[in-house]
Amino acid sequence: MQQRSLGGTKVSALGLGAMPMSIEGRPDRDRSIRTIHAALDAGVTLIDTADCYHLEANEVGHNESLIAEALSSYGSDSTGVLVATKGGHLRPGDGSWTQNGHPDYLKEAAKASLKRLGGDAIDLYKLHRPDPGVPYEDSVGALKDLLDEGVIRMAGVSNATVDQIRKANKILDGRLVAVQNQFSPAFRSSEGELRYCGENGIAFLPWSPLGGIQNAGGLGTHFASFQQVADRHGASPQQVCLAWELALAPTVIPIPGATRPASISDSAKASELELSAEEISELSGTE
Repeated sequence: MQQRSLGGTKVSALGLGAMPMSIEGRPDRDRSIRTIHAALDAGVTLIDTADCYHLEANEVGHNESLIAEALSSYGSDSTGVLVATKGGHLRPGDGSWTQNGHPDYLKEAAKASLKRLGGDAIDLYKLHRPDPGVPYEDSVGALKDLLDEGVIRMAGVSNATVDQIRKANKILDGRLVAVQNQFSPAFRSSEGELRYCGENGIAFLPWSPLGGIQNAGGLGTHFASFQQVADRHGASPQQVCLAWELALAPTVIPIPGATRPASISDSAKASELELSAEEISELSGTE
């Protein structure tokens, strides 16, 4: 597995997005743990989660606890795995998603996440989504305090604009290490943020890099050029998609979601797939 830098720490070029294992349509716990183990077997050393990846109101942190269980039950050493989690997004249990970016809440949420994940500090903690009812500076200021207190080792933001990325990095005294935005062939509006991160050495973690768990299987049908390139390489269009994203900037670390061991095993092979400059240009022209 290729390696890339995240805040000076080397991680696998492809991570695992664990959200589908805890929300609607989630698999049983055994299959989820086998999926996480398959990711580790494939060389994945970055797992992304959040405290709001759950269904019922009384199971906050379901996904974080699942990951902690999978890491502790893995048959080999998992101490080198970096777990990134997020706070500030909530699921009240009625199917809706809400925000709470108040500094006091974020600090409490981070400490609760740390308790579920275990260890001395959270590897990477991100503001999940800006709260329109709270000044962005206040929310990111909570991350700065968590860094200074040693509750978290690294800080990031998610669903952020270029202006918000700049602002966050200034508030964090240049210690912003990651931005997690939606990006895929079907969702290209974060290209500006991807480029900005590439120019400034900030890791860019595309979420739903294959277009979302419901659409990933049909990627080659909806975007013919990805299927055509895949046919040339004897690869899956999903592998081609991830390899294309990796080629866009050396700071890109896609985090495809998975609910089956075979899915993440297939995705992990994308780091070995080399695309030509012509192919990258062809895929980048997809609309």
